[in-house]
Amino acid sequence: MDTQTWDALVASMKNAYTADLAQGTAPRPVIMPLVRGELVGLIWLRPTKDGEDALTAIVELSNVAAAASADEVVLAWETQDVATACRLPATGPVPCLNLVHATKEGHVLHQLPYTHQPLGSSSGDPVTAGPLWLPAPGPQPGGELSPPIQAALRYSFTPLDLDHPSPFGVTVLLMEDDGYTVHLTDTFTP
Repeated sequence: MDTQTWDALVASMKNAYTADLAQGTAPRPVIMPLVRGELVGLIWLRPTKDGEDALTAIVELSNVAAAASADEVVLAWETQDVATACRLPATGPVPCLNLVHATKEGHVLHQLPYTHQPLGSSSGDPVTAGPLWLPAPGPQPGGELSPPIQAALRYSFTPLDLDHPSPFGVTVLLMEDDGYTVHLTDTFTP
């Protein structure tokens, strides 16, 4: 992935997290598969129940990447939200937006810690909070990842064995039917 694409994905995730936090919602994990440097799309986690369901749903984010035969993926999540949903200890700074860039050969973890800052209120609405981005540590090749994130990365590069004329198209439809939000680029629309 070239630097321009990486910078665009990071900026996009920071903007999405800022918007979600301003609306008082927790940002959901999202996977961004790439094929030969081209973004396939963005797939956001479906609504989940805490515990096993959240663990399974995070791992299932890998399905579109696997169906597209992605050669790299970027996965973004918030440390505390994933830890709470999966009933696991938090791995890394809290609060923190994490982005991991992975290939079959390995991964590099990027952590973007932040603190909450009030954004103000308008016309009697409650005060909303947004992130104040703090200095980020350097990229961490092979950085520590929680188990569901590790599994999602591993399965992103495991070919799906589907007996269907359009494995990518049917995977996208099944993911959408299960409640995942899938936005594909024009190049990869089934």
